[in-house]
Amino acid sequence: MAGNNVSHAKNRTKRRFLPNLRTVRVTLEDGTTKKIRICAKELRTLKKHS
Repeated sequence: MAGNNVSHAKNRTKRRFLPNLRTVRVTLEDGTTKKIRICAKELRTLKKHS
């Protein structure tokens, strides 16, 4: 996503909103582990369902 930084004087400059990516190891169904990059919200979802 894109947006603006807005200063106290209401000056606007362009900025980007980047996803909060984390590298985690996930154990697959066949017993192997794999590193994946997921956002922090999905990490919470994985912990909730495991």
